[in-house]
Amino acid sequence: MGRSLLLVLVLVQTAAGFMTHELFRCHFNSSELQDIHYSYSYIYNKVEFIQFDSRVGSFVGLNSFGEKLAARWNNGTGWLNVSKTYREEICQPNAELWYRLVLDRSVAPSVTLSTVVPPTGGPSSMLTCSVYGFFPKQIRVTWMRNGQEVTSDVTSTTELPDGAWLYQIHSSLEFKPRSGEKISCMVEHLSLEEPLTIDWTPPPGKPMPESEKIKIAFGVLGLILGLVLSLTGFIYYKKKAGALPPILSMN
Repeated sequence: MGRSLLLVLVLVQTAAGFMTHELFRCHFNSSELQDIHYSYSYIYNKVEFIQFDSRVGSFVGLNSFGEKLAARWNNGTGWLNVSKTYREEICQPNAELWYRLVLDRSVAPSVTLSTVVPPTGGPSSMLTCSVYGFFPKQIRVTWMRNGQEVTSDVTSTTELPDGAWLYQIHSSLEFKPRSGEKISCMVEHLSLEEPLTIDWTPPPGKPMPESEKIKIAFGVLGLILGLVLSLTGFIYYKKKAGALPPILSMN
């Protein structure tokens, strides 16, 4: 996962109702010097009029006054030479510090599954996968049903602050419990060598959904009806053939 960071130092001065800002910026996507550039801006009453960028190597005026000032600063040796050293002397040490203490830091998440049954007692339930205490922020949470990714009936939050530079995220799946199916929450994160998979286990003693009860009732009813019809046909056949056993005789 790529990372980039911007460090900004702002100096503010006010005098007689006028305000000036000086912005010192370090842009970097690694701690290597070639991946860092430094920029400086001078702003007067919210108007930026001169800028230095290490990729250009000189001051650039952004209005008529800035152009005059840039010409003077570029022809001198003091401020221009100092600005050229800031990328190596200020930006690179700070980039190394941030990568060591923050950007390269990783904390593995903890995962819990919880089930919410609708108060109406309907056939659907809500299964929530809660992921806590991970860093960095980038993470992927996926629902699996019998080994296949589920993309419908899924809602997820964004990554939320969890305190101490950590994050949390929650993903919910609306589903109808079916006998024999396997539902899992799979979490992929930089801190994990392989995806973390948590399987859902139905609570003990949970009542069977009404839809399943109806299916079983119709199945049993059909079985009984089939047996009755088979027995009736057998009796009728034997009676017509004159070989009806005494115990089944109706006389």
